[in-house]
Amino acid sequence: MKKCLASLALLAGAVAMPLAVSAAPNWSGPGVPHPMFAHPPAQPALEYPNGHKPAGTLATWNGSFVNLIGHTTTFVMVGADPATSNAETHITTFLIPVVFTYGASNGNMTFDPLAAHLNGRKNIIKSLLSSPMFNPGADFVSGSVDCGTAQFVDAFQRCNFWSHVSTNTGYHVILDYLKVKSLKPLKITVSSSQGSVINNPFGSGVVGTYPIGSFEGQARSYMTAHASTITPDTFPFFISYDIYLTSGGCCIGGYHNRTGAQSYGYTTVVDSPGAFSMDIDAVSHEVAEWMDDPFTNNVVQCSDNSILEVGDPLEGLAHYGTFAVNLNGYTWHPQSEAYLPYFGAPTSTTANGWYTFHNELTQVCPGPQR
Repeated sequence: MKKCLASLALLAGAVAMPLAVSAAPNWSGPGVPHPMFAHPPAQPALEYPNGHKPAGTLATWNGSFVNLIGHTTTFVMVGADPATSNAETHITTFLIPVVFTYGASNGNMTFDPLAAHLNGRKNIIKSLLSSPMFNPGADFVSGSVDCGTAQFVDAFQRCNFWSHVSTNTGYHVILDYLKVKSLKPLKITVSSSQGSVINNPFGSGVVGTYPIGSFEGQARSYMTAHASTITPDTFPFFISYDIYLTSGGCCIGGYHNRTGAQSYGYTTVVDSPGAFSMDIDAVSHEVAEWMDDPFTNNVVQCSDNSILEVGDPLEGLAHYGTFAVNLNGYTWHPQSEAYLPYFGAPTSTTANGWYTFHNELTQVCPGPQR
């Protein structure tokens, strides 16, 4: 993501014992560190107390398109069908802080999103609420098309289906943050066999590492324990600070998945200017991919993606495919995201007939369609 902001002001949170950057080791695991977003397999349905499954399902719609070689691609997306709806869809969203603590043998630090500051806000959660991800105060354009003053992913989706939304101007998919006192931070103590504090491979400062498989277990346990609140019609989004997950290598900035009918996501906010996952880089990536493929089963015919992952195609671009947005006195960096034509849909559906939000990619995905 675009990391050109020199004045980024994030402060490390709740450090148990200061660790000088020069004292931290570099990544010593397998492979060379590179930016990644994971696609773990779907998890079995949660086990609800007394077998009682909560009511409610995620608001979704079904669509399809015929790609360039005549194959019909079907998909499920969050919201309502933009071809027939001229209304707002609201999704209750929980932002769940994840606190990682490392002991004396692997870094002696705690990374707490509730004790770190961005944009002058009290903590990372409040910072995100002031960002274009949740604050609808920025006007987004895709070339000559004004996608609307809206939350970023809502604006992206509007221009993804501009052939309909240009007429159905009231169409929106809005994330409604809900603070619930019972949803306390998820606290994880990292053993030396699981991860450690290392120098950030993509910038300055230090980050913590943790296996994605272990985190999946932690997230599942948390959602099971809060099953009366976290229900399938809501979006639980786990938020860490200066953490990269690992899976056969480093470094994962986020992912989304499902456990039965419950969709959920994870992302990290990194404080190093120019680094992978700075401010809303990974946040925007995962929310957009969740909205366009909430159950991770929208299969496409691309060699760079097996499912409809709208953020992954831009990861190899300069600044990870991000752009600058000024809002509330701060410069944020959401990722541009790929429109449906990148996956083989007709270009007549999108703003300007483009393949991505800011036209970074100009042809269909690699694979049988080329």
